[in-house]
Amino acid sequence: MSQTAANAQALQARIDVIRGRLDLPGKQARIDKLEQEAALPGFWNDQAKARIKSRELDSLRKTVEGWDNLRQQVNEVIELAELAEDDPELLAELDEELADAGEAFERQEFLLSLGGQYDAGDALVSIHAGAGGTEAQDWADMLMRMYLRWCDRRAFHHAIVDRTDGEAAGVKSVTLEVKGDYAYGYLQAERGTHRLVRISPFDAGNRRHTSFAKVEVIPSLDTDIEIEIKPTDLLIDTFRSSGAGGQHMQKNDTACRITHKPTGIVVSCQNERSLTQNKEQALKVLRGKLHAMEQEKIDRERARLKGENIQADFGTQIRNYVLHPYNLVKDLRTQVETGNTGAVLDGDLDRFMKEWLKHQIGL
Repeated sequence: MSQTAANAQALQARIDVIRGRLDLPGKQARIDKLEQEAALPGFWNDQAKARIKSRELDSLRKTVEGWDNLRQQVNEVIELAELAEDDPELLAELDEELADAGEAFERQEFLLSLGGQYDAGDALVSIHAGAGGTEAQDWADMLMRMYLRWCDRRAFHHAIVDRTDGEAAGVKSVTLEVKGDYAYGYLQAERGTHRLVRISPFDAGNRRHTSFAKVEVIPSLDTDIEIEIKPTDLLIDTFRSSGAGGQHMQKNDTACRITHKPTGIVVSCQNERSLTQNKEQALKVLRGKLHAMEQEKIDRERARLKGENIQADFGTQIRNYVLHPYNLVKDLRTQVETGNTGAVLDGDLDRFMKEWLKHQIGL
């Protein structure tokens, strides 16, 4: 057996291990089910749910097709390598193809770290100046610039949705909306306290200062809530109004009580003169209550994803940026470091993000 064939078989074994962990048959079954649902006439009646299922379908297809195609590519290299043991020129070509397959494997393996519920979506990044006064506010401004440069490198759309400037320089806080493939997946690696050590440009004595800023990252959840009320989910009771309104309202069942069976919410209305009007008003109240319930779910999910509130101060940092007396950026979670501080502050963050993401799943 040639070395090329042996290397290809070793890569194929690694691919098969990952395929087994991913349960690709189960994912294919889910794809088939979602495709059947998407083909139904009323699939887009609930657009919010349809968008969620469409995104899930696209993600599953990419995963299954990616690993299937990669295995097929490596399998073809194995078959050709076994036939080309005495053909050095063909083996050299197969080595190049195998190297490409190896790089594709690394990319596919890394994407496993971006498989969270919200990883493929957009993100909201909030930066808050911590301990250090004007120094910290300037540091928050530097971090904002760093993330905006990172977005530009990836051609991600970004916008400042909220900003409070500092008194002398920088920003007290700023929130960025970042839109792009896996924006949240990557940026979640930046959540935490960032510490800067430098000679202060605001200190006439040119002394060294330490500044802190906190970065919060949450997914940009869809708040365009569409409330669907199915007639089969309603229990409607009518009764005579007890309020003012003359003989008509007292002798007829004009009041309305509606129970929403899935949630147990009960609303009633008896202020209007007709049953139809009271029913319409009760449904309006019910829709408002269901909307509020869904908004509470979104708010709770945002709070969960935001995590515990940690003060931006000594001992809480995830990454140090040292500009004096030497140049070093070091992530304290993964131990990844570089002396090229200028590149990092100019948005070169992928290495830090990727190593943290790989660390999260044990790669």
